Amino acid sequence: MAGIDSTVPAPAHTVAPAPAAPAAPSGGSPNALGALLQDRLAGWVSDLTTLHELTERLVRTDALSDALQELLRAGAALVGARRGLVVLEPDDGLGPDTTIGLGLARADLGHIETVPRSAMSYGRILDGLPGGDGEIAQPDLLAEDGLDPRHREVAARLGYAASYALPLATDDAGRLGAAVWLYDEPAEPSERQRHLVGLYVRHATEQLARLLEVERTRACMATMAEELLPSRLPRVAGVRLAARHRTGPRGGGDWYDALPLPDAALGLAVGSVTGSGASAIAAMGRLRASLRAYAVMEGEDPVAVLSDLELLLRLTEPARSATALFAYCEPGLRKLTLAGAGHCPPLLIGERRTEFVETSVSAPLGMLACWEAPSVELSAEPGETVLLYTDGLLHRTGDPTDRAFARLHAAAAGVPKALRRDPEAVADHVLRTVLPDGLDEADSEEDVVLLAAHFE
Repeated sequence: MAGIDSTVPAPAHTVAPAPAAPAAPSGGSPNALGALLQDRLAGWVSDLTTLHELTERLVRTDALSDALQELLRAGAALVGARRGLVVLEPDDGLGPDTTIGLGLARADLGHIETVPRSAMSYGRILDGLPGGDGEIAQPDLLAEDGLDPRHREVAARLGYAASYALPLATDDAGRLGAAVWLYDEPAEPSERQRHLVGLYVRHATEQLARLLEVERTRACMATMAEELLPSRLPRVAGVRLAARHRTGPRGGGDWYDALPLPDAALGLAVGSVTGSGASAIAAMGRLRASLRAYAVMEGEDPVAVLSDLELLLRLTEPARSATALFAYCEPGLRKLTLAGAGHCPPLLIGERRTEFVETSVSAPLGMLACWEAPSVELSAEPGETVLLYTDGLLHRTGDPTDRAFARLHAAAAGVPKALRRDPEAVADHVLRTVLPDGLDEADSEEDVVLLAAHFE
């Protein structure tokens, strides 16, 4: 159960504003009036300080879910509640839709969602029902004559007796959702508390609108990148494949590919285009599609494939560079012929050896007037896995390059024996070991690509 963050106290002045002081009678002492004004000024300063602290904490959030949690915590402190929930449901229908609770477990939220929507204050706000265009205070739920029986049952089960709800709306973005705070006993916020939480929620809604656009852009970029990558990996006798792809919030240009070639061969490729965002994703899609065409025509010569790709990049994307590695794989012979352009060396993982494949040092595509580098040949033993990857895997560790390579080697060497014949398990183990504690899923400017080929 989550609780109120004790580092942010409720405002010191939460009583209703005092009525205007009458003018001092003629001949009376001005000390009483001066003391009253001084006390009021101190109360205003305290309120402004509290709002400043809470809004500063809010603007430091850079994820929508974190901002929603901060909104709930700050609002609970301002209105003197212990629990609450926020329902995000933008009225433009573009999502994302979510419900987040404070002091409410997932099961508690499930119980609340069984109440008819129109019987809940947030439902009246979200659906534009009468009385739902502003604050909704229910100071004594169980004493209300018209309370929905299911709402009464859920309130008694969860132990809340009053609620206070506010819409989350902006002029530009429209209604984004609603926030509700729950009291354990009959209660309602004072006039001063309502004023403070209203100011805070208006500011918070603007921040939520900005983060909502970031979240939507991130989802769009991720979808675009995924759509430009293989929807599934091919099935080729003698080799099994597995791939992992993690993209940053803005979308990046890392990619992978695997395509069947004539004579039962297989083309394997990984690469990375400089930059991020829509332009990098579009460039990645063009390069990947072009490489597939070159691989079909001359895949047995990886140097020729990358040379053609380099010429295309130089003519069509003169301000952009890219790294790439292409391998012509003959599964029946367990043989790979590969060439790389400024790319990380593949890693060979087996029971008797774990080693980086020696490749020639070469410049990325688009960096030289004419790219060329020799190819190398690799023979794998039965049961060995060749791991191709992009340098985002190394960069996300935050380590210097030599230490990052050492970490990758140690992770590959440490794959449990029982998992070594499953490329999916190998890829997962390497990813989780090199990037532990959720680093592989965390927001990052670096994309990560892993492509594992296990030979039978």
